[in-house]
Amino acid sequence: MDVLTEVYVLLDRELKKWYRSPFLMTMTIIQPVIWMGLFGKALNLTGMFQIPEEILGQLPPAVTSQIAQLFNRMMVNLFGTAELDYFSYMSVGMLSIVILFTSMSSGMSIAWDRRLGFLNKLLVSPIKRGSIIISKVLSGVVKSVMQAILVMLFAAALGAKYNLAGPLAPLVVLLALTLLSLGLSSLFVSLAVRLKSWESQMAVMNLLNLPLMFASNALYPIKLMPSWLQVVASANPISYAVDAVRQALLLGSSASASMLLLDLGVLAVFALALAGFGVLVADRGLRRS
Repeated sequence: MDVLTEVYVLLDRELKKWYRSPFLMTMTIIQPVIWMGLFGKALNLTGMFQIPEEILGQLPPAVTSQIAQLFNRMMVNLFGTAELDYFSYMSVGMLSIVILFTSMSSGMSIAWDRRLGFLNKLLVSPIKRGSIIISKVLSGVVKSVMQAILVMLFAAALGAKYNLAGPLAPLVVLLALTLLSLGLSSLFVSLAVRLKSWESQMAVMNLLNLPLMFASNALYPIKLMPSWLQVVASANPISYAVDAVRQALLLGSSASASMLLLDLGVLAVFALALAGFGVLVADRGLRRS
């Protein structure tokens, strides 16, 4: 078989394991939806910029106007627009978190195939090692992007207010999420191949997922972080994916084309670098298995 046929057959197997397990699909979608419902509604940062109506009614109109202008400037400084609520801000960030956690399953798939003996069967077959790795990475991309789209629809049903930057906004969102997933899936697959024990893989992935999630702008504006954490968040690829998706979905006419190009450019470099490095490292790891 040629490489494309090998990748297609192995990718089809990976996706069948996924969509033939409705319980697994449901659980992976419910978790971020619960996060949005609990954190997005409970930790409503925009509530800090609201004054009770009974207090506003006692103030002179000139004062209330100045207060409104001040709070609007604060909202624009933090979220990019005065019309954005925290739930919408946070729900869009959750799309990249879905990508992160689902991409981890690509590495877990390698671990399960090794434990069940299926990986050894593939290694003694005439299938190219690279085809095994590429199929795992692509399955992670397909699953994570599809789940992120479903979560985005759930967020809209829960009250997220989308303000598209233009007719190409959905394509920008799809491209940003795909590039992020490609890089992360390649990273986790290469780690799973190099780390032979199940416990080591879980330890490393648990070490990576929380810093990647919290040291980003997915849940909280970078401007509100300590200066040292701002540096870390600015180097986190998740921050660029989140920013690109927010520009496309939330900012409408306020979206910056130059910022979008920067975000997508960084994500493209990240995805290509991690994909090339991940496939190379994983291929060498499989040859030594």
